[in-house]
Amino acid sequence: MKIIILGAGQVGGTLAEHLAREENDITVVDVDGERLRELHTRLDIRTVTGPASYPVVLRQAGCEDADMLIAVTSQDEVNMIACQVAHTLFRTPTKIARVRATAYLTRKGLFAHDAVPIDVLISPEQVVTDHIRRLIEHPGALQVLEFAGGLVQLVAVKAYYGGPLVGQDLGFLRRHMPSVDTRVAAIYRRNRPIIPHGDTVIEADDEVFFIAARRDIRAVMSELRRVDRNFRRVVIAGGGNIGERLAEHLEHSHQVKIIEHGLERCTVLSERLNRTVVLHGSATNKRLLEEENIEECDIFCALTNDDEVNIMSSMLAKRMGAKKVLTLINNAAYVDLVQGGEIDIAISPQQATIGSLLTHVRRGDIVNVHSLRRGAAEAIEAIAHGDTQSSKVVGRAIGEIDLPRGTTIGAIVRGKEVLIAHDDVVVETGDHLILFVIDKRRIRDVERLFQVGLTFF
Repeated sequence: MKIIILGAGQVGGTLAEHLAREENDITVVDVDGERLRELHTRLDIRTVTGPASYPVVLRQAGCEDADMLIAVTSQDEVNMIACQVAHTLFRTPTKIARVRATAYLTRKGLFAHDAVPIDVLISPEQVVTDHIRRLIEHPGALQVLEFAGGLVQLVAVKAYYGGPLVGQDLGFLRRHMPSVDTRVAAIYRRNRPIIPHGDTVIEADDEVFFIAARRDIRAVMSELRRVDRNFRRVVIAGGGNIGERLAEHLEHSHQVKIIEHGLERCTVLSERLNRTVVLHGSATNKRLLEEENIEECDIFCALTNDDEVNIMSSMLAKRMGAKKVLTLINNAAYVDLVQGGEIDIAISPQQATIGSLLTHVRRGDIVNVHSLRRGAAEAIEAIAHGDTQSSKVVGRAIGEIDLPRGTTIGAIVRGKEVLIAHDDVVVETGDHLILFVIDKRRIRDVERLFQVGLTFF
């Protein structure tokens, strides 16, 4: 595909890296020439320096024959105008834009073909907020992903020494829990992927990705590790968009406190939030954390815009007795460095956002994509179409499908029914298949599986 990315910031740069690896024709536009030069030396891409919404700049970037425009600059207005220009002057087929301000997002009918012509809206703050909310709802999980409207979840947990399943093979899980159907999609051991089989033995510190119907998730988690009690007391450091949205969602079911450095922002938060306690101060202030009884906190969420503040406040909170700490880290290089020590969960906002963008880039009928393991793997929800003549999957049992190396089918959703993918399950047209791909180089092969042959038409 020929794709133009507007904005070479963290999301734009990470997206260019993902898509360039997959042999797409990528052009990145930004006003920062130095940032573009740095991207150009690392990646096989074209770059254009200039304001992203100017018609002459978009023409220079090749908008006349582009398949897709992805506008992810830091300014909503630039992203919106760029999509309008691409639509009016160049008839670009697909236009994706990052829009952050709720003042725009809450207006019905604003983003439509005959208004502001944006085909797909991306709100990184909402994506990251939903990601954190799911982790708080599933204590002990490292990652929680939803498919088929929430009917199926893919959860990553760390297997702890002394856990019921450690030292046992995966076949034991099915024998031990005959009433709960689940499948282990992948195991990461010392950062290396293992394709699981019935005789694969789980070891302590393995990162286990398993898939199950939403209702069965907690039961399976209890087999892999001690189940943490539900989080009740939540402390949020940083009252920005993500902190505010998270507090708004949690305040009716949890005891929530927000620590915000800016006095003016504290006033705004106290007016907008109903039950949340808003505290003015720094999350790295030891005395403030002592006064607020941080040792009674179930989870401390560091969500400021400053990585160093997030890391330092999380480590301080953990040492002072917070049960769990969750840290937002913009610099992707820091994520692997800090997670698993004093910081329980480190979240990269770019990686959380990339999945929602990749959904629209994938070929075949792909309805959901989640980027995993800092971009090394992907979880994909694809819809099977056609018949036994035109499709490579319809009418075949899962054991008969020629899957690319490193790819597993975890589950099938048929209507409202969740079928865990065992070898004898036959795929029908219209089924939603949830796949786990540990090798990103195989993505194109996975897409081809779900492209319908000409006999279907």
